[in-house]
Amino acid sequence: MAEPHHCHVVTHVHWDREWYRPFEAYRTRLVELVDQVCRQLDAETIATFHLDGQTITLRDVADLRPDLIDRIRRHVRAGRLTIGPWHVLADNQLVSGESLVRNLLAARRHGAAVGELTGIGYSPDAFGHPADLPRVLAGFGIGTALVWRGAPPELAEFRWRSPDGSEVYAVNQCYYEVDVLWDEEGRAGRLEAFLDRERARRDEGPWLLMNGADHVAPRDTTPALDNLSPKDALLTESSLDAFFRDLRGARPSPAVVDGELRHAGGPGSFLLPGTLSSRIYLKQQNAAAEALLERLVEPLLAAEALATDASSPVAAVASPVVDGTTTGHLQHAWELVLENAPHDSICGCSVDEVHRENEVRSERVMQLGHQLARRALLRAGFDTRVHGAPATDRTRIAVHLPLAGSREALPAVVDIVIAPDRTVAGLEAPDGTEVPVEVEDLGTSMSFEADLDLLPDSVLARRQRLRFLADAVAAGETGVYTVRLGARDPEPVPTDTVPLGSAIALPGGLTVSIADDASFTVADAGSGIRYERLGRLADGGDRGDTYNYDPPADDAMIAPVARPRVEVRHSPVRTVVRWRATLDLPVSLDATRDARSAETVATVLDFELARWNGRDEVDWSVAFVNGARDHRLRAHFPIADEARSWRSGQHFSFLDRPFGPIAGEFPTDRNREAEIGTHPAHGYASAGSLGLLFDHVSEVQGVGPREEPAELAVTILRSTGWLSRFDLRSRTTGAGPMLATPEAQVLRPMSARIGLRFGAAASDAFALAGAADSRRAAPLAAQLREGTLVPAPKTAPVTVEGAIVTAFKPADDGEGAVLRLANPSPHARTARLRLGPGLGATAVRFDETALDGTLGAYAEGMFSTIDIALPAQATASVRVTAR
Repeated sequence: MAEPHHCHVVTHVHWDREWYRPFEAYRTRLVELVDQVCRQLDAETIATFHLDGQTITLRDVADLRPDLIDRIRRHVRAGRLTIGPWHVLADNQLVSGESLVRNLLAARRHGAAVGELTGIGYSPDAFGHPADLPRVLAGFGIGTALVWRGAPPELAEFRWRSPDGSEVYAVNQCYYEVDVLWDEEGRAGRLEAFLDRERARRDEGPWLLMNGADHVAPRDTTPALDNLSPKDALLTESSLDAFFRDLRGARPSPAVVDGELRHAGGPGSFLLPGTLSSRIYLKQQNAAAEALLERLVEPLLAAEALATDASSPVAAVASPVVDGTTTGHLQHAWELVLENAPHDSICGCSVDEVHRENEVRSERVMQLGHQLARRALLRAGFDTRVHGAPATDRTRIAVHLPLAGSREALPAVVDIVIAPDRTVAGLEAPDGTEVPVEVEDLGTSMSFEADLDLLPDSVLARRQRLRFLADAVAAGETGVYTVRLGARDPEPVPTDTVPLGSAIALPGGLTVSIADDASFTVADAGSGIRYERLGRLADGGDRGDTYNYDPPADDAMIAPVARPRVEVRHSPVRTVVRWRATLDLPVSLDATRDARSAETVATVLDFELARWNGRDEVDWSVAFVNGARDHRLRAHFPIADEARSWRSGQHFSFLDRPFGPIAGEFPTDRNREAEIGTHPAHGYASAGSLGLLFDHVSEVQGVGPREEPAELAVTILRSTGWLSRFDLRSRTTGAGPMLATPEAQVLRPMSARIGLRFGAAASDAFALAGAADSRRAAPLAAQLREGTLVPAPKTAPVTVEGAIVTAFKPADDGEGAVLRLANPSPHARTARLRLGPGLGATAVRFDETALDGTLGAYAEGMFSTIDIALPAQATASVRVTAR
């Protein structure tokens, strides 16, 4: 008789911290569940339990029931309860690559006091998986991944490979199977049906029965299995680690799957692509919070970590408010970011109460991040607390440029307060040279400042906003600009008004004209190419929900109508074109939900196009107050030349994708989902000689080739009023409870901002990635307090050439700083790392543990230089420490 095949039964729960209930309503249930699980483990009515792969559940329980943590610890250390490897189960497409790294690092901190984390890359319920996830997991020594949505449905297991060649052994778990063992009646039949399905996927096992579901406490598994004896199957209460060991032994080399997992699934395996654009404001706020921490706060604190005791900036500042102990502050800021990262949170597919809390968390990150940055400048000797009598003759501005591999000049924007009868007369760089500056007068009002060592102070002052290119400060350094003040009134920026269709000259040989539909055409004198109807807005109905876009059967596409005059302003630093249009939108769907209403609401759109002198890109933006329901607004960017595919940035790499139709065939069978060809783009998207730069992860679609020309369509807004519905054409069942979510209609002020690059730079993946990073790594500019001294100029402790800097952060163990470099291009590059006096470097993984081998350094005076080979799409992490 043949040996029975092994079926691993893993009892578990999938715990959304917030979804169709807000966080606190769920947390009370979580405490009850954990208490029950501990009692079941003690009584041996379940042998093992998987606590959903996220350590934040430990923190949530400890806040209300700290007594449970000792019981959890006992079971984890006995191998009965598994935790991690994540801190939160994030939607790993909509967060940054560094957020995924911080997520895994946070899990190790939180799990350390409880026990060892699981070695399984557990991510079963995310709405698709990014191409770089195997790279990140492998960087933490995790060689496996348990996935579901987006996995190729024809493969039960596969070797999943990132663009850099990193690989993990992945299993497509399909859906949870909580019903199989739930009730005694019919249990044996349900188990045989499950095993038949698994035999069809993996004929000789081993098999995995995930015995659990969303927010469901386990029933006693041990007695249930004792009473079952299925044919040809040996049932064992097990763990994911044991299942993967068994499977890899039996099937060591399955097929390879490259890149992202966004495949159309089988019945019930929904990708839910509409979550890329539900409540877009959440994506914008999250991106701003990530950028603040990753590209400004962490680099400032990393530079402090590399200061020797003798040259420590903290020791040089006499202010009693200076406290250099910021580890807890930074970890708290990241904790808030990570709390917003789960798929039901950042995806915008929860009840409205949840997303109000998301906004508050993001705002708290911004408050904390800005305070950390200002305090870091203060510790470095730059006091940006404007206090006392306002300046009358001169004032100063500290400008800090975050560490970056790019050398292009970046725009700086700063508000200053000066005496009411004064105005800006000129701006000088740190070396005394004159700097072109745009001055915008904001009027006179009361200026206020107070701090631990400064009494509250309110003074009447004039506010002026300065814009200039910060090209006199090196990356990673802080320079001081001098503002000369005068007695004359501020000169207005020269402004012209021209009719629609007029040719308007932009710096750098470009000419732009605005069309009747509010789109714009750019003519490039250098290449001779005309880019027609860029930024063409098209608004269609959406009868879907927060998960899926669903066009009405009788849709009506609406285009804006531009007003007849265009405003053009030429300042010393840039040319700005502004125009206004009206979009007459149906107020909602009609009563049938198959067409848009006859009643309309006028939506006023304010557009701006700006090009700075000496910079390659053109910035396009639109702002409006949404007053309509049940619709989707997209900006279309036609491709002027032939393009067979389009490209988009990813976490640490890029992907090429084909053009395709707006939507696939709508299913007629129940429990199916139509293919909607939208995808997440990190940083940029490009095709042919056109490149688009984004400030947040954006929903983009390459539309064509039936449409002439092919276009890149970027979602600006999606308005829906339901968490989930059961009557869609694009998805033939629900994806959650049918609950009204009126705030998902996004009846609020909205804006979108996209940079455009033309010509050869638009087809250069590395240049586009660098340009996108420059938008995230904006200079920090702040007015200095009058009468304070500033330190002598200091060279940055670390400089980089030839790579994208994705991280420069204090090391998690407190030993120096960690620098991460990326080459998101198809060609090998060499990154050059220059270290300040007394600093050395070693290669590390993403988890900041050392790699074998040494980094060859050669001396250049007091500095040392390290050349790091970066193959195509590769990353390298380096720990920098004082020798």
